[in-house]
Amino acid sequence: MEVLDNSVMIYLSTRVRFTACAVAASLMLLTACSSADGENEADGASPSSMQSSSPTTTVPSEKKATAQAQAVLAAFRAGSLLEAGAERVTDGIHTEPTLSKGKTYKLNLMCVGSGSGQLSFAPESAGEKTAVPCDQSVVQQRITYDGPVRINVDAVKGASGVIAWQIDVA
Repeated sequence: MEVLDNSVMIYLSTRVRFTACAVAASLMLLTACSSADGENEADGASPSSMQSSSPTTTVPSEKKATAQAQAVLAAFRAGSLLEAGAERVTDGIHTEPTLSKGKTYKLNLMCVGSGSGQLSFAPESAGEKTAVPCDQSVVQQRITYDGPVRINVDAVKGASGVIAWQIDVA
């Protein structure tokens, strides 16, 4: 475990990686089974005459990456869930949870893909600016601010993939 200012980067244990791989394998099997259901035989088209388009080939990988990231973050849940989600790294995360006075919150982020994102808060006193690498590591940050706070993760140039987050009431 490596401590950087107030953020802690935890690299995935073998157990968590195994769980993520099992989820990913299940999704691939479901995708393979649903796409080989014989629909092409009914209209006389052969699989080799079908054209594939880019959007349909990227969607399953985004779904797979999203499921993987969310499964891993679920293993890091501490306390009750306040808010969670997943976005493309290029779209970024832009959320404004209202935090209660006297409570501590834990933000967990995981990015699957390439490159990295940049975590920031408004007001800046709510948390530390931190890099979020898209290497499947989990970045954690404690938030102790009370009131509305804006949490942003913006892609660093050239980054791609999916980033998932969850905010827990500790």
